[in-house]
Amino acid sequence: MKRILFALGLVALAVPAQAACYADYKAKKDDPLRLAYGVTQVSGDCTKKSAANGLRPKLAADGWTLLNIVGTFEESGLEQRKGAAGDFFLRY
Repeated sequence: MKRILFALGLVALAVPAQAACYADYKAKKDDPLRLAYGVTQVSGDCTKKSAANGLRPKLAADGWTLLNIVGTFEESGLEQRKGAAGDFFLRY
């Protein structure tokens, strides 16, 4: 049993931790037309497709429609986007 636990511990250490992933996006709300730029954290693969799949239902719940995912980036890109995203910075 100790050998199994030791082996599992080694495997856990050998698997690198996945870096945090974020995406910036554009969304709209109709009647009256409103446009938004925001930043969201992506769970799963750090791809535009994964970001869109996770974000689309969250936005829709508040009446927003996802227009597009601008791109994905790591934590180092957060600070430079914070001002532009305003109220939509990590909101969804």
